[in-house]
Amino acid sequence: MTFEYPMPNRPRPATLPGDRPNVGNIGSMIRVDQAGELGAREIYAGQMAVLKDQPSAPLLAEMAAQEAEHLAAFDALVAERGVRPSVLSPLWRAAGYAVGVTSGLLGERAAMAVTVAVEEVIAEHYQEQLDALGEDEAELRATIAAFREDELAHREIALKNGAKEAPAYQILSRSVKAGTKLAIALAKKI
Repeated sequence: MTFEYPMPNRPRPATLPGDRPNVGNIGSMIRVDQAGELGAREIYAGQMAVLKDQPSAPLLAEMAAQEAEHLAAFDALVAERGVRPSVLSPLWRAAGYAVGVTSGLLGERAAMAVTVAVEEVIAEHYQEQLDALGEDEAELRATIAAFREDELAHREIALKNGAKEAPAYQILSRSVKAGTKLAIALAKKI
């Protein structure tokens, strides 16, 4: 004999504790972008920990510096707009660093392959945000558009530096893209 516990049929709240009223979709955009830039900073930190003495180190450091600028801008927007950061920020830090270290251990080309995969997903994500933002968000649109251009430039740098010659490029690329898309979906809400 089985006993089934009745589950109350309650709707899920539209917000989580810490969410501020009237932040809505813009808050979700800022939250996910901050989380993404946090993850990107940690990916580069992990890669630099392993590849600091390799020829690609100056390129990695340059891209890392831009990601740090992006993160600082989104940190400021979180504070200015009263957006709750992602509850999963510790996970983004750890996962980003792990991806960075792992790709670094696989070599410079693998590190570049990770950059290509992440930046392709992020550029597409930023474009979706640009398409959704109205003219009343001109400053946010300009910020996202500028950062999208930086991400596309990172992609091109990585392609020019052997990304597609990485061992098991297709598998690595698909895995990183899937992980990045999952992180985006989670950071929008959590």
